[in-house]
This record gives sequence, C-alpha cells and structure tokens, in this order.
Amino acid sequence: MPSPYFSVIIPVYNAQNHLRETVQSVIDQSFTDFEIIMIDDGSSDDSLAIMLELANHDDRLKVISQNNQGVSVTRNMGAEIARGKFLAFLDADDIWLPEKLATHYALHHRNTSISVSYGQIAFVETDNLLSLRTYSTVMEHPLTINEIVAENPVCTTSNLVVSRILFLSTGGFDETMTHAEDQEWLARIVQDGHIICGIDRYLVDYRLSADGLSVNLPAMYDGWKLMAQQYSASEDFKYAEAIYLRYLSRRALRSGAPSKVALHYAIKGLSSNSQGFFNDKKRGWLTLISAGVGMILPRSTRLHIFA
Repeated sequence: MPSPYFSVIIPVYNAQNHLRETVQSVIDQSFTDFEIIMIDDGSSDDSLAIMLELANHDDRLKVISQNNQGVSVTRNMGAEIARGKFLAFLDADDIWLPEKLATHYALHHRNTSISVSYGQIAFVETDNLLSLRTYSTVMEHPLTINEIVAENPVCTTSNLVVSRILFLSTGGFDETMTHAEDQEWLARIVQDGHIICGIDRYLVDYRLSADGLSVNLPAMYDGWKLMAQQYSASEDFKYAEAIYLRYLSRRALRSGAPSKVALHYAIKGLSSNSQGFFNDKKRGWLTLISAGVGMILPRSTRLHIFA
C-alpha cells in the first residue's frame, strides 16, 4: 500500500461529545490522500467505542488505545507509527474546514523547502460553532522565536502541519511538559534554523472551553515560564512575559473566570513590562479596561473582543 501524503494524528481523552464531528471534518477534506491515527489516552467515557465504530466504516482510520500518558507522549507515538510525508495534528474537539489539507498541500508542493506551516483559526463557542467568530493573525513573514514565545501565532496544535522527517529528527514534543509543549517545539526548530510559514486563510475552528486543561491559567503560566526561559534572552523575557500575561487575562475574560482573575493577570502584565503589554495598543487597552469591568460584559462580547 503506498504511503499517504498526510498522517492526521488525533489524541483522544474523554472526547465523546465532539469526536464524531472532529473526525468527520477530516473525512470531508477535499484532499483525500491521508490516514487518520486516533490514539485513545486512557479515556473513561465512550470515546474508544466511538473510535472503533468510526474505523469500522473507513479503512483510512487507525485506532490505538493506551493507559493515560499525556498528550505529548500520545502525539509523539502517532508520529512514530505514521506513514505520511507530512503530519497534521488535530485535537479531538476542534474542526477543520474542507480545504485545510488541500491548502497545506499546495504550499508544500509549490515550495519544497518549507517544512512547517500553519493557517488562520477561528475562535468559537464550545457548543455553538455558528456563534460569533474572531480570527487569529497570520504573520506575513516566517515566525521568529520572540513571536512564538510571546504569543504563538500558530495558536493551537490543530493548526500545525510539519514534515514527518523533521518532526522525528527533532525528538518531537517534550514529554515532560503538560503546557506550552507546542510553543517549546516551535521555538526549538526556529532556533535550529527551520522556517515556519503561515497561510493567510481560515482553516480551523478552535473551540473555546470554560473547563479543562486549556484554561488552567496558573499551570499555563508556569509551563510558559519554563519554556520562555529557555528561548528568551533576559532582556526579552519581561517583554514577552507581558504579552503572555495579557493573553492570560483575555483568556480569563472569555472563559468566564472571576473578574479578579483577569484583572490580576492584566496588572501583572503591566508590571512586567508596559511596552510589551501595549505592543498592540488596541489589545492592551481593551484588555485592561475590560478586566476592570469584568463579568458585566456578556460572554459573546468578551469572545468578540478577546479571542
């Protein structure tokens, strides 16, 4: 059997609510030369049963089950057994638009020197994909370490496409990390001279969740500091920290955290480095003002402003 162009790696942990929709968004791709590797990471819900059912109807789907080992171990395992030329990672609750793989294929086929690419994502409500959307910014130039460390324009692993050979040669994601492991890997490969190019086209729906790993803000901050200290010179660290703290404040606002949490991160960011906090004046002022007014803003308004 010839190797597929893409191996789509989906780590799964208690994802029964959205897993079918996520996998269907891959099956519905206009570019069909892919395999899907779904790895159950010790789920206690019906995720594994759903995975097996889906695989029974499409021989491009492969299912693996293991005791819980964490998302980095799971993604790295998927990369090891993948047969594709490129890896495309997808979290079990996110959604790809139908042209996702075709768009990345066109870029990499046109320019074979590019090993890593990402697109634009939309931030959407967890249970309402038709809700008000805001979009990430795609840089016109290859990403720098400072951009990755401070705010990570790739945004989510569900947006990442990378040459399998490059991914494996770099050792994959740091399996000791539970937060910022994607940023650490991106910074690591840029430091080694590899190029990360963006595609200014909306390709991914990223679900905003008010619970779970993605909004454990103190843990996110701790993980970020461990990563940033490896890749930022001392004079750059505080600047990048201010931008990241602004991001955490915005994350708190749109996830429904208590208003004092958002205000805490905003003030801490200002104290770290005011120039960094206001490197984007609109974002800086909107974050600071709205952290003050807190929860009187409707969630839809917070999502529109802070994604």
